Amino acid sequence: MAIAEVQRHEATLKRKNLRFNLWRPGPFVLLVPALASIGAVSVYPVLLGLWLSFRDTTLASPTDTFIGLSNYLQLFSDGQFWNAWIHTIQFTTASTLLETSIGLMIALVLSERFRGRGIVRAAMLVPWAIPTVVTSKMFGWLFDGQHGMVNYLLRSVGLIQHNVDWYGSPDFALTTIIIADVWKTTPFMALLLLAGLQTIPDSLAEASVIDGANAWQQFWYVRLPLLAPSLLIAAMFRALDAFRIFDLVYVLTGGGPADSTEVLSTLTYKDLFSALQFGYGSALATSMFGTEIMIAVVFGVFLLRKMREVGQ
Repeated sequence: MAIAEVQRHEATLKRKNLRFNLWRPGPFVLLVPALASIGAVSVYPVLLGLWLSFRDTTLASPTDTFIGLSNYLQLFSDGQFWNAWIHTIQFTTASTLLETSIGLMIALVLSERFRGRGIVRAAMLVPWAIPTVVTSKMFGWLFDGQHGMVNYLLRSVGLIQHNVDWYGSPDFALTTIIIADVWKTTPFMALLLLAGLQTIPDSLAEASVIDGANAWQQFWYVRLPLLAPSLLIAAMFRALDAFRIFDLVYVLTGGGPADSTEVLSTLTYKDLFSALQFGYGSALATSMFGTEIMIAVVFGVFLLRKMREVGQ
């Protein structure tokens, strides 16, 4: 009886201590600065932008009235918006597919053992480390319509007869921007996928070799299924980042020529800071935010499904 009484007393003390620890304000007080910072730089701008999107607010005139969904109705009937939205989707799709595919090939090479692998891995990150503005200027010189190195090399091998105005032509400008972005961001994708490959046990590859699998079968039936969650996560990060493309387009073409490279970020910038249409510009920014949420949801559905398949 005495032992049971002691055990009940200890259980009561544990419950009291647990309630005291849960309600003790100390740990929560320490989180207040971090939560306030996150709210100030992340939550508040989003809520303010959403609020401004329902108003007719502009610095060109003293108007500031609540107009409900008028900005969004104007947005959906605006040809410039749909032109920029389509270009953004095209850029996001092309850059994500190319960077993921090329990055996977690079990651597969760098996951093998060879002399100088550490140096190659470090050198691979140089394009990604270069500031985007520098990359824009560099590709501007390379693809220059008169004296660019790309035109010189293509003429030398006989692929073209005359110089091509790459970023000055509506037919090639967006392609040029995609090439520049692929060159810069592929190393980042390769790094993410290389980390995913490192998590796959070597014993599985060795067992597949013993079973007679060749290199392609080893990749397709062993590595790729296990790498699929990492592949989807890397592609999702890249797609969300590519959808917000601004600096590369702004420096290289400014959205031209003839709006052939106009994306949502540059169009929003022009409406907000050039035309000073804060209400309509906020509606543009909100539409970008909504589209990114849809992209994240689509990737999330495929990611959860793939994780269930591999049992993670």
